[in-house]
Amino acid sequence: MSSTSCLAPLAPRLPCGRVRLPPPSAAAERPSLRFKPRGAAPTKGWSLVHISCFRQDQDVSTTSDDGTGFKCNEQAEISGDPDLKEEDGGSPNTDAQSYVNGDWSVRAQKIKENLQETIFRFWNGRWAVPWTGQTIAQVMFLWIATFWLVGSWIVPFLAHAAGFSKETLTHRGQALYSLVTDITEGLAGIAILHQCLGRFRPLPPGWFEFKLKGRWHWDVALGCLLFPLVNLLSHINISLVHMSSGPVAGVSSVEQSIVARDPVAMALYAVVVTVCAPIWEEIVFRGFLLPSLTRYMPLPWSILLSAAAFALAHFNVQRVLPLIFLGVVMGGVFARSRNLLASMVLHSLWNGFVFLDLMK
Repeated sequence: MSSTSCLAPLAPRLPCGRVRLPPPSAAAERPSLRFKPRGAAPTKGWSLVHISCFRQDQDVSTTSDDGTGFKCNEQAEISGDPDLKEEDGGSPNTDAQSYVNGDWSVRAQKIKENLQETIFRFWNGRWAVPWTGQTIAQVMFLWIATFWLVGSWIVPFLAHAAGFSKETLTHRGQALYSLVTDITEGLAGIAILHQCLGRFRPLPPGWFEFKLKGRWHWDVALGCLLFPLVNLLSHINISLVHMSSGPVAGVSSVEQSIVARDPVAMALYAVVVTVCAPIWEEIVFRGFLLPSLTRYMPLPWSILLSAAAFALAHFNVQRVLPLIFLGVVMGGVFARSRNLLASMVLHSLWNGFVFLDLMK
């Protein structure tokens, strides 16, 4: 007889059809379950787990090593209850909610750390500047002096020597005059940079870089989204100038050519404002001045100071506020991308936006 069976084998069938069962043996008797009195100390004993009457229904996983159908365990009695208490594994919903909350907290912590690292790197972003403040002041002074000397004296003197002046020219002649003057000023500024920085060549990495590759296009697109704010500051600045009864600038030659609707003059002026001016100005203010200032101050202050110099160099009190803000935006784009092409494209797009606005 199997040790896990509770019944003896069936006797052979009698002729009368009755089945005679033998008397139960001691091995087949059901074990007696003894209950302890309330408050008794827990003891180690045998508890009934599974009793199978057929060999093929045995549950091996619930039987003990000796195959008696019982499992030895510790009886845990709480308030006199002899039933065994299973370990509570927790609610599945609670575990899932805890996992989700923990996952979001980890993500939030990573985002916070990345943001702090970005701000730290931006604040402490510096260029390797081999020259001192004396060279910075020298370059900027010579550039402003050359800009004024070429535009106000050299080109007008050459035009007068050729027998004409800007005021007597047609709209197309004035546009061509402005283009020649702007190109001359830009080339003179580049010559000054080349001469003053020649003794520091080769320059450290990161200076005057033009890169087509990279993700600087997204920075330029983000800067373009701020154009309406620059335009709003322009209107506010003009209103403040009128309220203070300050000098109001007259109509420029660009505006005169637009009013005259001369297509050739408008095309020449478009080249001046969208190609020439962005190249020269970005090389000086973002390419040279902004990185040079990081030798003495954090990057944000360098961006702000170079933007103020950029606005003052236009000699137009009606455009100070928008030009400072625009200089900050272009400085931020350049500092993030370390690419002069990015700030040049943004500068060109802004000038084109203003030019198209004047054509309305």
